[in-house]
Amino acid sequence: MELRLFSFIEEVTEHLEKMQGQLEIAVTDLELFFHEILLSKKIQYSNINSRVKSCDSLKEKIIRNTYYKKYGCANELFSNLSDLIGIRIECRFGEDEGKIYKALKEYFDIVDDSGYCYNQIDDSIKLELSSPQPQNQKNGFKIYRIDGYYLYAGNKINFEVQIKSLVNSFWGEIEHKVVYKNNNYIVDDTFIKNILGSIKKNLAMIDNQLLMIDNQYNKMNSANPDVRMIELESVLSKMIYDIFSTRMKNNLGFIVEFRNSCDTIMKYIFRTNKAENLDDYNKTLIKTLTRLNDISKNTMDFDSEIKFERKVKFKDEFSSILGNEILKSINTDFEWNLFFRILFEIELGNNAEDFEKFISFIKNRYYSNKNLQKLKDKFDENQAQYIIDELIIEIAKTLKKVDSVKYIYDNNVEKTNGILNSLIEIICKDIKDFNKWQETKKVYIEFLNLEIVNEFEINKMYIEYEKFIEEIRKIYNETKEYGNILKLAEKKQR
Repeated sequence: MELRLFSFIEEVTEHLEKMQGQLEIAVTDLELFFHEILLSKKIQYSNINSRVKSCDSLKEKIIRNTYYKKYGCANELFSNLSDLIGIRIECRFGEDEGKIYKALKEYFDIVDDSGYCYNQIDDSIKLELSSPQPQNQKNGFKIYRIDGYYLYAGNKINFEVQIKSLVNSFWGEIEHKVVYKNNNYIVDDTFIKNILGSIKKNLAMIDNQLLMIDNQYNKMNSANPDVRMIELESVLSKMIYDIFSTRMKNNLGFIVEFRNSCDTIMKYIFRTNKAENLDDYNKTLIKTLTRLNDISKNTMDFDSEIKFERKVKFKDEFSSILGNEILKSINTDFEWNLFFRILFEIELGNNAEDFEKFISFIKNRYYSNKNLQKLKDKFDENQAQYIIDELIIEIAKTLKKVDSVKYIYDNNVEKTNGILNSLIEIICKDIKDFNKWQETKKVYIEFLNLEIVNEFEINKMYIEYEKFIEEIRKIYNETKEYGNILKLAEKKQR
């Protein structure tokens, strides 16, 4: 005698085959119907996919859910089978899922006696919209899943609507194949579930990152590519902060403020990748995003020393002064350690090379100052270069005294260059020739030194700065020299 299970499956599959023609028409109608709704509501979506449940899938479901015990015949099963037809509305981001659901609720605005909703334009298609959405799944995640039915040719055809972002669609495929439809025996089921949970969390983070980028693009002024590039740097800087602050909290139990470090690292990455136009920026963006997503999956140790593969070497005096001073602090000062830990994590490769490259980048920020051209215009080539080298090496010597990572922050490099610019203006006004520079340069270099240190350590150096200005005032009263230095200093004191 045949088991009830197999006779029931045979009856159901025969019934499904007889309905196949109607179901194919119904699924086409439904797909078109939802396309039209979203277009009329001007809601962004990527695609609408549909499917009719296959015989094999239905057999599996009957066995898995013991439908052969619950229902007496095929008609009863099909009356209660909610996903005979599946409609999947795909959108770009998780945030868009809610927008699409809201649009459907607005469209299906009339409720019938059974609690299903429809629109007066077509009452043959109805949705059950009273249940809370998104629904909680057994795996702990949420999904927009809506039951509905279509009255077609006198038959009530049940269907299910799912709303999924690209990331959630990808996750759904993984889960469906690895867990839901996997008939193989899994030795450590908990391990697999934990891994899948980790994958889901990473996908959710990717979704959030892509949404942030999309939002920034929408805000950008398309007529101004410079603004767009700055916005891209800002987006990635925030991502760096979010990823590393989370890792820091997990590892150390607390978070320190390091947003300026993230901004500086981001500008460094874009500039050293020679991203001079939007296409180059986009390539750097994708490369950096890929690396950040890799980092987000890893644990991180914030209390260990940074190690170099070889001895760090410098090719010039500026780099040697500043680089060696930073190396002394890199494993004793948490801020320096954190800055280069983040940089080395993002810039995969040789730490020694990356460190040398960064110090060279800082040096070039000063040597590429456009106002240096004024010195080249006033003095001959060798004399101008001599003065430029003296000034910029003095900057390195002065910054060496600043006991903080903040002097490499992008905004502070700009401030230091601003101080240099003011001094160049004074030199060009006061110094008639190279001999005069040699005679008086001590005063100008000391002024540069005090201006920079005063910028970073106002309370500590204020008295020295005041003494220097008082000396300059005395000299000016006697000789009328250094008037422009005095004028600039007094202007700042106000």
